[in-house]
Amino acid sequence: MLQRIAICLAAVALVCAVPAQARQFHHINPIPFSHNPCSVLDRGPCTPSYCGVFNHGPCIPDIDYPYGENLQLTVQSSPSKKEAPKYRKPDHELNTIGDLFAALRACWSPPSAAKARRDMQMAVRFSFKTSGELIGPPRLTYATAGVPVSTRDTYLKAINASLDDCLPLQFTKGLAGALAGRPISIRYVDNRELGTSGK
Repeated sequence: MLQRIAICLAAVALVCAVPAQARQFHHINPIPFSHNPCSVLDRGPCTPSYCGVFNHGPCIPDIDYPYGENLQLTVQSSPSKKEAPKYRKPDHELNTIGDLFAALRACWSPPSAAKARRDMQMAVRFSFKTSGELIGPPRLTYATAGVPVSTRDTYLKAINASLDDCLPLQFTKGLAGALAGRPISIRYVDNRELGTSGK
């Protein structure tokens, strides 16, 4: 008799434990439109914004761009013939992200060969105002390891000068509203056939 009671109690405990565990792993957000940061493994947009793997603070409002959430661009100093058309500045107001990227590629003027370094890479991050100007100076986020400070300064000056020569960019009203404040990361790659200058 005691054995039957023990089995029944164990079965009841097991039935009660499963829903409790399920509740532990499947949280229900009672306020679905409150700010709820995404996990690295999340696939869809979080309400009301979308986080990336590298976001540490508030997320950027979700905008459905085909280029991904972070607007990342690589600019080569010597593009291939196949890529060359992407380096022509549009002759109209910038209306798409493709137009913006083409304009930013066309802006790039690398340092002279005498001051340059082969395979040098440098990345900066910045955001635009609706007027087509930068919100602040570009922030350096990456530079090839092991290069002298003077080489880094040379490339950073070239990046700033290239952007200054092109700005302000002319956005359509729609693109300006969608783009304002959104972080843009550009990686500049000096793929020219150079010596080992800059060392």
